[in-house]
Amino acid sequence: MQEGWDVTSLESTHGVRLSFHNWPSNRLEATRIIAPIGAIYTPLARLPNTSAPPTALPYEPIRCSSVTCNAVLNPYCQVDFRSKLWVCPFCTNRNHFPSHYADNINEQNLPAELIPQFTTCEYELPSIPDAGSPAFIFCVDTCCHAEELSELADSISQALNLLPEDCLVGLITYGTNVQVHELGFEGLQKNYVLRGNKEYIPSKVQELLGCGMRHVVGRNAGAPAHKGAPPAPPAPAAPGPGMPQGSHQAQIQNQAQQNAYAGPGQHILKRFLLPVSECSLALESILEDLRKDPWPVPSDRRAARCTGCALSVATSILDLACARRGARIMLFTGGPCTSGPGAIVSRNKQADMRSHADLAKNAEPMHQPACEYYAKLAHRQGMGQGNAAAIAAAEKSKKKNELPMFTTPPMHVVDVFACSLDQVGMLEMRELVEATGGLMVLGDSFGQSVFKESLMRIFKRHPDDMPNDGGKMSMAFGASMEICTSREAKVQGVIGPVTSLNKRGSNVSEIEIGEGGTNAWALGGIDPGTSVAVYFEVAVLGTAPIAEGKRRYIQFLTKYQHSSGKTRLRSTTLCGPWHNMVQGEQQAQQNGQNGGADMGPDINPIKFSFDQEAAAVLTARLAVYRTETEDVGDVMRWIDRSLIRLCAKFADFAPDDPNSFRLSPQFSLFPQFMFHLRRSQFLQLFNSSPDEAAYYRYVMNRENTTNSLVMIQPTLLSYSFDGPPQPALLDSVSVQPNTILLLDTFFHVVVFHGETIAAWREAKYHEQEEHDAFRNLLEAPQTDAQMIMDSRFPVPRYIVCDQHKSEARFLMAKLNPSVSHNSEGGAGAAVFTDDVSLRVFMEHLMKLAVQS
Repeated sequence: MQEGWDVTSLESTHGVRLSFHNWPSNRLEATRIIAPIGAIYTPLARLPNTSAPPTALPYEPIRCSSVTCNAVLNPYCQVDFRSKLWVCPFCTNRNHFPSHYADNINEQNLPAELIPQFTTCEYELPSIPDAGSPAFIFCVDTCCHAEELSELADSISQALNLLPEDCLVGLITYGTNVQVHELGFEGLQKNYVLRGNKEYIPSKVQELLGCGMRHVVGRNAGAPAHKGAPPAPPAPAAPGPGMPQGSHQAQIQNQAQQNAYAGPGQHILKRFLLPVSECSLALESILEDLRKDPWPVPSDRRAARCTGCALSVATSILDLACARRGARIMLFTGGPCTSGPGAIVSRNKQADMRSHADLAKNAEPMHQPACEYYAKLAHRQGMGQGNAAAIAAAEKSKKKNELPMFTTPPMHVVDVFACSLDQVGMLEMRELVEATGGLMVLGDSFGQSVFKESLMRIFKRHPDDMPNDGGKMSMAFGASMEICTSREAKVQGVIGPVTSLNKRGSNVSEIEIGEGGTNAWALGGIDPGTSVAVYFEVAVLGTAPIAEGKRRYIQFLTKYQHSSGKTRLRSTTLCGPWHNMVQGEQQAQQNGQNGGADMGPDINPIKFSFDQEAAAVLTARLAVYRTETEDVGDVMRWIDRSLIRLCAKFADFAPDDPNSFRLSPQFSLFPQFMFHLRRSQFLQLFNSSPDEAAYYRYVMNRENTTNSLVMIQPTLLSYSFDGPPQPALLDSVSVQPNTILLLDTFFHVVVFHGETIAAWREAKYHEQEEHDAFRNLLEAPQTDAQMIMDSRFPVPRYIVCDQHKSEARFLMAKLNPSVSHNSEGGAGAAVFTDDVSLRVFMEHLMKLAVQS
């Protein structure tokens, strides 16, 4: 038996948290441990040099030759140095080393991928051409108020200064219509205006922007150039005296074919997408002159905002100009789409925005068409430049009246920055953002720090001391993830910002969770904080024990386009033990104890390997995923049943005696995680809009274990004159008149002043020299709050409030209501709620868990 597993060590060395480190040896026992067997994996986690090479390896990885495996060489492979062979731990296939390995490898001279501590290796793939620096299209809503537009323009100007000079930049503004700005036109501001009430496919966009084949090929044949377009490439020279006529004709035909393919992209790159170094002045000039949409808006009507049309134009431009180059469409919107495809509400103000009740009753006719439209936008990437696989998949899906499947990961990311007091359609756009690996930021105003600081942090760069990557942007594009497992385990699915690549291998489970039925997924855009939840299944049938000492293996293969344009592959390999569930009588005899035949299997090795934090996050993601197809009440009942069964399995108690109930330290916090999950904004929809619910759930599904836990169970610090700051119970008893509380909910950071502290501050005692201690007490939580906000994306909303004031609700709503209007007396502030307290919750849990 192994006690004291360091359940967090894998996160620092591999970027992984497992719910169980010791797995049951058969499927039956795996289902009986109730909690999901899974992992929270962060593909681009920054790892120490002790567990990964400091730089990317500049060569192709060595892969297993088995067509059903394809795993990458790793330290867990058995190596025969005499025969120059290695045995794959996943399929036990024997593989020959390539000659350049075989000539040099021995016990003292190992390649990096075989060094025991380097279980994570990153390769820079020389076989894939450099795609160049990424492109950015800023898509700006001009239906906002003038003050909002000014704040937005200022933020975009600051963002331009954070981009590398060779990055491509484009600008689209939209309101009633869509304006595509030609940044390469010198002398004056020029833009193309497209109607905002229709969808645009790439071929139509290239025609309207003057980049179609007839403009390129026709011009070579003497046709007049499109006004404002760059000059056409020179035609091939006439054949010389010694040059055959047929060769000249072939050269002309080849030149025409090149122009026909590269024409649209070439012209867009010269006119609408330019390097920052060439267009920053023109772009800043346009931003300075940005004005509100000039079309009149009657008082009883909403502004005509063609968000869906603008996104279709932006995706078409990128598909034409840089289909396989990393890019971001950054949408800045200040209201709902009311015109054209993707509209979520009519322009008539008498029509209300959809609510949770409307969606539950299917009483919102515009919701489903909008969802389908944005989902279609996400799945049409790759068709603009003749990607045969993408076009074939699209045609096949069109016949079946369903969305086309991804054949390759999307290279173009869609981010949504919504700043409005009204809903803007985040719920409908969620699949577009999720399928491309984009980011969501929700705020009230473009002048808020929530928006301004979050925008700046998207362009965060690697520290200068990082070899190879120092100073480069930390974002990545076109990411895909493949999972290899040993034969005893299968993959049920992934929950996170992923889309299935429909690659069904032998390690794919019949039971699907999230995006299942595959062992490969498209992630699109990722950054060092992007995390996915992977769910596994033990595939061993029957109860025959696994051979002693046999290990399980999991390998994560993440391929992505670095911000430098290079393509990389990161391989992370995990190894862990199996536990044969020995019956209690046999185990007792082995230990020299008196055991009974009814003791059941020995589960202590499983019990001591439990990571309750990772398990809570895996359960929370699964619960959030189930809310998309099930009633929230049913999901909460599922959580309750699972928790009762888990406690009945792993707690120590005498039957029918709740007072004897005890949980080991490995499980002691799990029930309160579930208590706070039930009360969280992920499951409680009261006082939140559909947009807010979609936003909160999306952010949770891409964060790591630590951040997700803060969302589930916020942290609380107490500041007083009695000593340094102390962690406080997330309970109403922590609210005292002479203390300051600092609450971190991930989305909000709240500094809460007790009644006495607030009165002293209003009396300005902190401005008097003799009350330095009070001034320091007031400043301490504000300093700590700033440190929290400096390290987080999206930037949380900062709230300073006093006891009994309106904004105190942000704190009171998160506290366990141990003191409420229904309870009798008790210290602390009363929470006005009908929710049960944690104490009552635990009493009921213990009573039900110990029932025989």
